[in-house]
Amino acid sequence: MKIAIFADVHSNIYALEAVLKDVETRKVDSVIAAGDLVGYAPFPNEAIGLIKSRDIPCVQGNYDDSIGFSRLACGCDYKSEVAQRLGEQSIAWTKANTSELSKEFLRRLPKEIRLTAGGYQVLVVHGSPRELNEYLYADLDESYVLELLQESSTDILVCGHTHLPYHRQFKAKHIINVGSIGKPKHGNPNAVYAIINIGKQAAVEFIEVSYDYEKIAQAIEQSELPNEFAELLREGTG
Repeated sequence: MKIAIFADVHSNIYALEAVLKDVETRKVDSVIAAGDLVGYAPFPNEAIGLIKSRDIPCVQGNYDDSIGFSRLACGCDYKSEVAQRLGEQSIAWTKANTSELSKEFLRRLPKEIRLTAGGYQVLVVHGSPRELNEYLYADLDESYVLELLQESSTDILVCGHTHLPYHRQFKAKHIINVGSIGKPKHGNPNAVYAIINIGKQAAVEFIEVSYDYEKIAQAIEQSELPNEFAELLREGTG
């Protein structure tokens, strides 16, 4: 079974369109979104609309929760006061410019998606099985990862939220972070997603998709969102 999984669209409709077009060439069995459809770019309704039109199963991300329930903060781990100020501007703009119909869709998203493939129990979440906004980085202590896998009764844990793709394997257990298609932090502006091929064993391929990122950067600059988000996108540093 081949599953394409992407995360952290963050209202970047052009990256989403490019990734879905690429997925169509890969002959996958299913497509899943691992949350955070909105925030930071000026097309929240369009991104949600495309996910809905393709009937793509999606888990709720911390940003989806914040906008859907009109919370004051997104639970993001800001590294500085400047980053926090910019983040607050993004939250305010996105809440004001996301339709009520879109917010209802975000509120209804499940916290997790579970499936069985090739004898593996697969769990898709946004942050972690414990919290929407828990960051599971690649250098996480092995004992903690195994604790999460056991606690959640899963063999393959798939997440996003950090915007940094990786795959770690512990014998027959796996943790896979699919990175971000709309606000990457891996060092270039390409969208990145994962294809997980599950049979007797599980294999992961990370796909980078180039697209006209300058188009979304300019759209950010033409909106009332902070221009800094456009520069971070161009740099691929989130």
